[in-house]
Amino acid sequence: MDIDIILEPDVTPTQVAELAVEAEKLGIRALWSSNYHQQWDCFLALAPAAAATSKIILGPLAVSPWELHPLKMANALLTLNEMSNGRAMVAVSGGGGILGAIGWRAETGGTIWPGHHPVKKTRYPDRRVRGVRECLEILKQARSGEFSPGYDGGTFVISRPFIMNWAESAGPLIYSCSSGPQMIRMGARVADGIQFSDFTVDMLPEAMENIRTGLAKRDAAPDDFRVGNFWAWHIKKDKEASMYEARRELIWRGAVIGKEEDILRKFINDESELDIIMDNWDNFRKACWTRSGNIEGVPDDLVNRMIAGLSSAGDMSDLETELDRFRQFKQSGLTELSLRLHDDPMEGLRLIGRHVLPALR
Repeated sequence: MDIDIILEPDVTPTQVAELAVEAEKLGIRALWSSNYHQQWDCFLALAPAAAATSKIILGPLAVSPWELHPLKMANALLTLNEMSNGRAMVAVSGGGGILGAIGWRAETGGTIWPGHHPVKKTRYPDRRVRGVRECLEILKQARSGEFSPGYDGGTFVISRPFIMNWAESAGPLIYSCSSGPQMIRMGARVADGIQFSDFTVDMLPEAMENIRTGLAKRDAAPDDFRVGNFWAWHIKKDKEASMYEARRELIWRGAVIGKEEDILRKFINDESELDIIMDNWDNFRKACWTRSGNIEGVPDDLVNRMIAGLSSAGDMSDLETELDRFRQFKQSGLTELSLRLHDDPMEGLRLIGRHVLPALR
């Protein structure tokens, strides 16, 4: 199983290049830039890294076709691939934070963040599985380098002929960010790989079965279908700093932000604790935007169990427990694990390079 890293969106392009150089030296397979509604552009931020490295794969995670039309996504991907001599990749998502910022995904009534104007209506893109599939098909057509008369999909349309003039380097890897069963099966049928988000070990058997179902519908089985998983890395030499970071970022773990009760029940003692989580959901979010890491109304023991189940946190004494978890990820079928770095990403990267990579080889 390979190791990838995912960077925060506030890492400057210069810092991205420095981290990419170090990651390449350590043997990291790939580096993902984050795509948020603020901070640096997820494609442009990788340009200095493309010039400074020669092996590591580079790409944004994740980009939605409802924020960037698939044709323009192909243009950006073509450019990054050219600059990196065939080392580009992209992960396509049906959702994401930018959709919320531009009004696609929003809560009815109330506010999402302090100072945010009340939202009157909840809006979602229609047929998201179909829309992501069409985006993947357009990207693959562009990657082929062959002439296309256009594309007439149910969601996305390209009304003029197009051809992408790829250099002699290989075309980029195209991932589908998939969590639900339909999206997983579609991604396995169309994309080069799947990127899960915050999947725990016990979620993988069902997910892998959905991948096998999708792969069976392809005309030919791919030689190297990739299966990755976004996973939060908070391990630090200072345990207090690690747990603060993990508490602050807990709202972004998939089970919490999606209020996935079936997953959360694995870390609770009884239904009353689930009620506590749901009743104090806004306090998880407040712990992030205030940068306090203080989740009001939720007992520390419950918070710690959630952190232990949904991320890697603690100090060096906790490392072997996390390595056991990573070995289980590998045995479950992951080809790569994408570790999200937060505060002091260079320190986190070097800990991964010195302790995680050797243990998984």
